[in-house]
Amino acid sequence: MQANRLAQFFDFARRAAPLAIIATTLGLAYGIWYSYGVFLVALLAEFGWSRSLLAGAFSVFAIVHGSTNPLVGFLCDRVRPPLLVGAGGLGLGVSLWANSYMSQPWHLYVAFGLMTAISVAMCGWLPALIMAQRRYQHRIGLAMGIVSSGIGVGMLTVVPLCQVLIDAHGWRTALRVLGCVCTFWIIPAAIYLWITNPKSSPHIAVALDDEEFVHDLGESVASDKSPPHVTSSITLAKALRSAPFWLMVGAFFFGSICSQTLHVHQVAYLVDHGVSALVAASVVGVVGLASVFGKTGGGWLSDRVERELVFVCGISILVASVGALAWVGSAPSAILAYIYAIMLGIGYSATASLVPAMMSDRFSGVHFGSIIGIGLFGSAVGSAIGPWMAGYLFDHFGNYHVAFAIAAISGTLSGTAGWIARSLRLREQVVQH
Repeated sequence: MQANRLAQFFDFARRAAPLAIIATTLGLAYGIWYSYGVFLVALLAEFGWSRSLLAGAFSVFAIVHGSTNPLVGFLCDRVRPPLLVGAGGLGLGVSLWANSYMSQPWHLYVAFGLMTAISVAMCGWLPALIMAQRRYQHRIGLAMGIVSSGIGVGMLTVVPLCQVLIDAHGWRTALRVLGCVCTFWIIPAAIYLWITNPKSSPHIAVALDDEEFVHDLGESVASDKSPPHVTSSITLAKALRSAPFWLMVGAFFFGSICSQTLHVHQVAYLVDHGVSALVAASVVGVVGLASVFGKTGGGWLSDRVERELVFVCGISILVASVGALAWVGSAPSAILAYIYAIMLGIGYSATASLVPAMMSDRFSGVHFGSIIGIGLFGSAVGSAIGPWMAGYLFDHFGNYHVAFAIAAISGTLSGTAGWIARSLRLREQVVQH
């Protein structure tokens, strides 16, 4: 009996390993993304550069990251994603070391805005989506939720670690340590993913063991209220001519304006209003922890009820978190800051994990990599506009009032796009019947 249980444990571990490895890789890659807020404070202190200049570097990062995604998606339709992940891990090691030598603004824009952005895109969200979508098609919401929760773990661990390293050894050492960790984890992880799923391609069925593993996690079949999974051969050109595609892009775009404005500026805003730098950095970690539950729980729920309804509920919490952050500014306290962090973590999870699942419901098939790559570009543009806009408005007005109002409006528009997408789907189902 004991031997049987041990065998079952090792079998579970074997089948869980790909999800855990992909999630951890995402945690490191996007730990860099979400650590920018603490590095922004350190660079402000050392160089005295304006917030719009520093936020502009992040905006360039987001644009380059998003512009790279269509190419990464195109390549994922033609080569195996672990190859791109390994190359991205090597690129992160090089680019983060290059960042540690910056002394001029253009160094930041080239090393972080260009080199780091390309590296994160290669080993980040899009290859992870493709690998999850191919391995776990019939539990796509749960699988994407589990994988994307790795980003939350990265926020919980990498961001506070960076703050501790900055306080103890300076931001240059923090960047070098982060670069080494990324390289020595991501490259071996990519090799493992290559070896354990040698037949992974857009034209070959998913691994049965992996599919059964996620089915076991989900316990029961999806609710009839969930959009049915249909593998299609829809092309990128046809997707671009469809209203649902552009509604998904709109949900990405406006949701990212809202969430990334908060992610990039929250540490500086909290420090400005009397919260210690370490507590402000730990807020990012709480956001990450909350997002683990938001992404995993939201993904699980979206396999059972209408995915768009779960998305709209999440976006509503995201919009409410804007008001919560403003409240912290008027009455600074660690407890209020952590309440805000929980709201942001749960709320932004809707855009991060559910919109890709909503796109998979409509456009999964051999061209999904190219389609989601273009869709993620909308997210990147929003991620670029939001933080830069907030920095510019702060430099102009001396506060974040207008920026936060725009963020809340953008979140509302994102939820509206998701609701309209639901209405179109229901209308199509009526016509089909």
